[in-house]
Amino acid sequence: MRQIHLFLRHILFWGVLLCLILLAYAVLRQRPQDLPWTKIDLDQPIGLFTGRKLAALTGERAQCLALLEQAGVSYSAMEPGGSGQCVYDDAVRLKAERGALAYAPAAVAPSCPVVAALKLWEWQVVQPAAQRIYGQPVASLRHFGSYSCRRMYGRSAGDFSEHATADAIDIAAFFLADGRQISVLNDWDGKARDAEFLRAVRDGACDLFSTVLSPDYNKAHRDHFHLDQAERGAIGGRACR
Repeated sequence: MRQIHLFLRHILFWGVLLCLILLAYAVLRQRPQDLPWTKIDLDQPIGLFTGRKLAALTGERAQCLALLEQAGVSYSAMEPGGSGQCVYDDAVRLKAERGALAYAPAAVAPSCPVVAALKLWEWQVVQPAAQRIYGQPVASLRHFGSYSCRRMYGRSAGDFSEHATADAIDIAAFFLADGRQISVLNDWDGKARDAEFLRAVRDGACDLFSTVLSPDYNKAHRDHFHLDQAERGAIGGRACR
């Protein structure tokens, strides 16, 4: 019993110490987004816990939509749909905005938490990388869709994919303002700056999504980035490759 008490005291001590370190870090750097208990704000730079906070929006439709409105994101909320294991209830379609990255329309748009992450990705990862590497913005991107009632990897058994609830999107290519295309399939191992750009946006996505899979993962992802907002991301269960 005494050993259990000592163990619990150690856990409490290190937990309190970690909280104090995080608090001091955030206060000194004036970065409240680096604290796990502060509310997420899409107008703030990406913080240490931004990805977890985005994943925690899964199932919190009203909170997520309010977050988009607060950040000035133009959208239309879709009606719930699907059935069985393939129900979606918080899909959001982005509206065209001047200067915003354009997405090809899909029958069912991604869930609100995915859209929130996509906007942060656009503002703080994709466009800065494009300006740094190409000296121009990305005007639009091509994707393979979001909602698909299927199991993981298209198997006939096993867990359902995050696509089954519109909590994922597959990104295939980026189009620069001058019309040039950078695609995952053709440019992942292509020219130096194209490969640099694709890896920069892949790595940046890892701070915002629960799961990021690229050509480095397997052949099934040779032509796209799989981005999803699985609920496990809210407690640190993240995957990036």
